[in-house]
Amino acid sequence: MANFATEGRADESSSSQRDPPQNTGSYEFSLTPQDSRPTEDSQPAEKSVPIEEPIVVDRKAIEKLTEGLLSHYLPDLYSSKQALLELNQNQVILLDTLDQEVTKFRECNSLLDLNSLFTEAKFYHGKLVNIRKDMIMLHEKTTKLKKRALKLQQQRQKEVMEKEQQREKELERERQLIAKPAQRT
Repeated sequence: MANFATEGRADESSSSQRDPPQNTGSYEFSLTPQDSRPTEDSQPAEKSVPIEEPIVVDRKAIEKLTEGLLSHYLPDLYSSKQALLELNQNQVILLDTLDQEVTKFRECNSLLDLNSLFTEAKFYHGKLVNIRKDMIMLHEKTTKLKKRALKLQQQRQKEVMEKEQQREKELERERQLIAKPAQRT
């Protein structure tokens, strides 16, 4: 690159002496003192007088420099791009796999919940069966008690009737036992 800069300066000095550069497809770059590095013996940028030196570079040279720069960096950029694409694809695959694993874990948790629900359902079903048995037994006992109560009621009514009849018999007997005046004939 230093070689191109010196060639540009040589061309510049010869063309600047003849006539100003014309726009014939070549590009003009200028360096100002602010762009260049100060040396030890140079004065600070504030005190120095800016000197503009236009550099004329040929279009073919720019194209060759561009091609050289691109040919130097493009293979690395393409390989980096391919590596990034592969990495991106791997990340997508990894995310899909993680989603599947999360789904499996949720299913496992739901299965555990289902197992506990079935266990609870069996427990409460057993309780319901026991309550049903108890209710059937209580129903049988109440029907027996109702029958017994009915029998007792009938027996009491019978006893009451018997007592009533016995009392009437006793009253009748007492009447018969009471002296009756004899009838004269």
